[in-house]
Amino acid sequence: MKKTLLLLANGFEAVEASVFTDVLGWNKWEGDGTTEVVTVGLHQQLQCTWNFSVAPEKLLHEISLEDFDALAIPGGFEEAGFYDDGFSEEFQAVVRHFDEHKKPIATVCVASLILAHSGILHNRKATTYNHPTSKRLAQLQSYGANIVNERIVQSGHIITSSNPGTAFDVAFSLLEMLTSEENTTKVKDLMGFN
Repeated sequence: MKKTLLLLANGFEAVEASVFTDVLGWNKWEGDGTTEVVTVGLHQQLQCTWNFSVAPEKLLHEISLEDFDALAIPGGFEEAGFYDDGFSEEFQAVVRHFDEHKKPIATVCVASLILAHSGILHNRKATTYNHPTSKRLAQLQSYGANIVNERIVQSGHIITSSNPGTAFDVAFSLLEMLTSEENTTKVKDLMGFN
């Protein structure tokens, strides 16, 4: 079984988290059956960006990172406190662990800034929220990332993306990294994406 740690910062966007639970959940029941997702956070109750509360299955101190095969992080809003958890030493240690072990790391939108803050995107190709009105690309570049202006950028075992609209594609890319192209195509077809 390939276990994915879905790391949830306070202020995350619910839709960006749900793609991972859905795609990997569909695979568990309808695909090759090898994926499992565990939602993890720093708090017993997490507030999503827009007045939507969730309780993660586990708190970060209750798990062992060695038990997981991949890391997924949804983005969120600064106004909702997203970077308070995202830039915390606890989150940063998780990111560095997965990078050191070359395990897949999948992020949506501004979650790539959590990776950048840890130092792992220095001299690596990456992207983040790229709307012309946003400061986030410049922020990512300030961490030493090599900006690529594409919807999704995969650099080795790390996936970054440019906006919430990429979320399903990021989740399918992670599924392919964990299983196979053939299996991912089957799950996409079952979910109506082909």
